[in-house]
Amino acid sequence: MNKAPSVGKYLDDEERELIEAIEADDYVPAPNQLSPERLELFRQAARNTLNEGTEKVSIRIARSDLARVKAIALREGLPYQTYLKSLIHKSLRQENSS
Repeated sequence: MNKAPSVGKYLDDEERELIEAIEADDYVPAPNQLSPERLELFRQAARNTLNEGTEKVSIRIARSDLARVKAIALREGLPYQTYLKSLIHKSLRQENSS
């Protein structure tokens, strides 16, 4: 029976230094580098995304297409429904910019 290799508390010296610096009592995070206008733009985009309602839909799709969607989603590490939603969203965004 092979024993899995053990990893110490830190992967390397850089990780150790970073974690120790963050855990130190005198740690001060870097100041925000975003301008107030850019920060507000990101906040508004997040609000628009989070507040947008969703609706259930049902579609018929060829088995071969669904199999391809599921394979790509698996490779991307996403649920296939989420991947389909992103495809629709990207397509609509491209359509609007044309």
